[in-house]
Amino acid sequence: MMRAWILPMLLVLCGSAVATGLIFEGNPGTAAALLPAFLALAGMNSPLIFPRSIGAGEAERRSAADGRPVVFWRPGCKYCIRLRIRLGRSARRLHWVNIWSDPAGAAAVRAANDGNETVPTVVVAGRPHTNPEPAWVREQLSPSA
Repeated sequence: MMRAWILPMLLVLCGSAVATGLIFEGNPGTAAALLPAFLALAGMNSPLIFPRSIGAGEAERRSAADGRPVVFWRPGCKYCIRLRIRLGRSARRLHWVNIWSDPAGAAAVRAANDGNETVPTVVVAGRPHTNPEPAWVREQLSPSA
């Protein structure tokens, strides 16, 4: 899980260093414009915006027990971020697997997508769906889930 924090931390540190350098060079306006860009990139790559990830095996076991879909994702994926944001609070009712921290999850995604690690891949009732519409994913959630 610590690996998921490396890129966001590097983006914050690099953005801070660049902004500090620009301020010392007398360009505070440029620094003020660049720092939020680095922070936004760090946020997009942060595991904080996604519910806690679990392993693929655990997600499959839980999904079999409760019928909830499994979402395979990776940090920085704009389609994953779009899905997460558009699902809103419903996102917590899904089982999330970060394929960059779970080799079995990455293998499951490759098996479903002709060898490609295309995410988000949402598995509903054992059937994979690549980059589905958020409204469709929300419909797949049973009222009891």
